[in-house]
Amino acid sequence: MLRLPVIGCVNNMTAQFSSVDQAVAQLVRPEIQALHAYHVPPSAKMVKLDAMENPYDWPPLLRQAWLDKLAELSLNRYPDPGATELHNALHQHLGLAAETGLLFGNGSDELIQLLIMAVNRPGAKVMSIAPTFVMYDMIARFLGADYCSVALNDDFELDVDAFVEAMAQQQPALVFIAYPNNPTGNALSRQDLIRIIEAAPGLVVVDEAYHAFAEDSFILDTVQYPHLLVMRTFSKVGLAGLRLGYLVGPKAWIEQVDKLRLPYNINTMTQASALVALSHWSILAEQAQQICDDRIQLSQALAALPGIKVYATAANFIVVRLNEAGPSAPQVFEGLKAAGILIKNLSPQGGVLTNCLRITIGSPTENNQLIEALRLLLKPV
Repeated sequence: MLRLPVIGCVNNMTAQFSSVDQAVAQLVRPEIQALHAYHVPPSAKMVKLDAMENPYDWPPLLRQAWLDKLAELSLNRYPDPGATELHNALHQHLGLAAETGLLFGNGSDELIQLLIMAVNRPGAKVMSIAPTFVMYDMIARFLGADYCSVALNDDFELDVDAFVEAMAQQQPALVFIAYPNNPTGNALSRQDLIRIIEAAPGLVVVDEAYHAFAEDSFILDTVQYPHLLVMRTFSKVGLAGLRLGYLVGPKAWIEQVDKLRLPYNINTMTQASALVALSHWSILAEQAQQICDDRIQLSQALAALPGIKVYATAANFIVVRLNEAGPSAPQVFEGLKAAGILIKNLSPQGGVLTNCLRITIGSPTENNQLIEALRLLLKPV
């Protein structure tokens, strides 16, 4: 019987590396070593206005329906690998055509990873705007894909001519367009986005994570354009804890991306919870409308404060820029944090985000707490 020299292999490996740090330095790809892990700040006992979550909890009726559904589950069994019941329910809920495919991911992040994996031939490029959702760039780096972008101007607007020209030069295999954009909150016009789709040399993915708060959608346009997919998430409509995203588009695309999906990526409890949410969708839609109404009130209150420029938004958050003559974004961020309010300091990203803060729309009570704290921080000395 063949015996492998296991002890010899271990001894040789031990001799080769004098420390864990040396082993990591030699074995981990340099571009991975150069990255920083995605940081989520602690938020216990804070007014949490940093992560674009829905501030409204489920009402008792919906919560009880959810608990009743969970009580029926057999957690000793693996989940349905295709999430069939949820697939059919969401397909019908969205009013998708029969030829339109649908794929679930563990949040949008997994879908972004699968999409880049699918097109990542040698020399393939991934393209987007800058600034935008950081995971497009990060996941491209994880997978060793080339990433390029076209910068927004100081008012967060995109020069569409420049973007189309850049696509012609770079020939990206995959273009991500967040609609509305994160972290700026604004959305391209339909005309401009259609122009990008029609000029793109490869696959275009419109990321509609904030679709519940926007005025338009491109989900039905996937029937017309064979290289267009739309990505969404349940996170922003009150289900951030589920980590459930989905991809919509021509079945031929969905079938290819599905080959890369790991088995059982959507657990049993997530599938059941989403089904309950879909069956009570009017409640979540009302909450989304309330957030849109709260967005108007908060934008007006922020604009009335000294030294703040408020940008238009089609999402569930607002970006503001602080006047250079007053406190800086980092100072205001730390001041709010000391007051128990957590927002997002965009200023460290530099460029057009210098001295900017991103504020998630909270409940009216949370929004009032924010405004009162900002009044104190921005009060002239």
